[in-house]
Amino acid sequence: MANLVTNFGGSGNGMVFPLENSPVAIGSAEDVQLNIAWDPSSLPRHAEVLLNEGVWFLRDLGAGNTLLNGTPVTSGRLADGDVFSIGQAAFRFDDPVAVAAQPSRTSGPDAAASNPALETLVPAMAGRTKLILTEIAKGIVGQKEIVLDVLTAVISRGHVLLIGMPGLAKTTLVRTIADVLDMKFNRIQFTPDLMPSDITGTDILEVDEETGKKEYRFIKGPIFTQILLADEINRTPPKTQAALLEAMQEFRVTVGGESLDLGKPFFVLATQNPLEQEGTYPLPEAQLDRFMFSVYVDYPTEDEEELIAKLTTVRTMQKINKVMGAAEVLELQECVRDLPVSDHVIKYAVRLVRSTRPADSRAPDFIKKYIHCGAGPRAVQNLVLAAKARAVIDGRLLVTGNDVRSVARPVLRHRMFTNFTADSEGMDTDKIVQRLVKEVEEPSEKDYR
Repeated sequence: MANLVTNFGGSGNGMVFPLENSPVAIGSAEDVQLNIAWDPSSLPRHAEVLLNEGVWFLRDLGAGNTLLNGTPVTSGRLADGDVFSIGQAAFRFDDPVAVAAQPSRTSGPDAAASNPALETLVPAMAGRTKLILTEIAKGIVGQKEIVLDVLTAVISRGHVLLIGMPGLAKTTLVRTIADVLDMKFNRIQFTPDLMPSDITGTDILEVDEETGKKEYRFIKGPIFTQILLADEINRTPPKTQAALLEAMQEFRVTVGGESLDLGKPFFVLATQNPLEQEGTYPLPEAQLDRFMFSVYVDYPTEDEEELIAKLTTVRTMQKINKVMGAAEVLELQECVRDLPVSDHVIKYAVRLVRSTRPADSRAPDFIKKYIHCGAGPRAVQNLVLAAKARAVIDGRLLVTGNDVRSVARPVLRHRMFTNFTADSEGMDTDKIVQRLVKEVEEPSEKDYR
């Protein structure tokens, strides 16, 4: 069994803490497994030690001062004899039996060692993420979780459906993100008379005045951009909504029998008013499934609303600086795809999705009671990709179950459909996903026997 040998100083010096469970949280909170409340520099949940397919890892939980063998880390593999420090507390990792399995190509940071891009871009991304959030905060007050969801989708090559009342800065948010990431931005206002050609483009007949020669020339529509805002997407008929489907899935459009590739990166963010139903066309399930995330935009807090009123009613606004370019976004998208993920995380994502299906043996009783149709395989793909993206955004090479849980709500809430019982009892899919994440446990040791 692996152990941590503590070096607190005083009476705590040299105490052995057996690593019997995973993860082991270290910090000053009362509920952590290894409490170092005596250290004034420690956070409530400062770091954790966790087991991933037989290999122990150290993971910083946002403190920024976790050192492994003297080097600051966000995550790192632990080997016998390694020493790490958390604030003023120091620990030695002992694995006397030395039976830890070597990580496979699909697990742990060492699996990424053969990819130089992962080794350089991913650890640096934590700093970039802070800069991005700082710059976006100049134009958007609050909404940090929504910004994080949108950023996650961008580097995952996914799309986002934003649901919220008018006036909650949805358009401003997208435009600000486009500015910070230095990406081309177009906006389409969806209306009942909008035609597919208004999105994709159309052929026009040109006549040469000198020769009289006539020929058709294709004029590209607003979809030929990098970030596309489909504003009030449910206000246009299904025929026009469907014009986005090929672009969202295949990253190309077909006009006049000819397929035209869209520029990369390409990202669709659609907005929808949750209350107005008259004159709207609800998105069909097939189109909903094309969106990686469904994100709810709620009203700001009272303090945030006061700050909004203060910042947006003056002559000048703060200048927003560009943090990354489109080329770097493409590199990060490749990093997300290349980042290895353990079988444990895959198994957990599959277990969560299968638990949303009432007919599945894994489905809890409340799913059978409230859900008539659960999520499909695309939900698993998006859960894994989004979890990997969260690790990249955090500057980590290790994807964990916590990453999966952090994206479960936006990935699953629009892929589950409630029945009459749920509607009559006021149970929506958001509440159901929250309960599901609490009740569905990660795979344990018995699952690998």
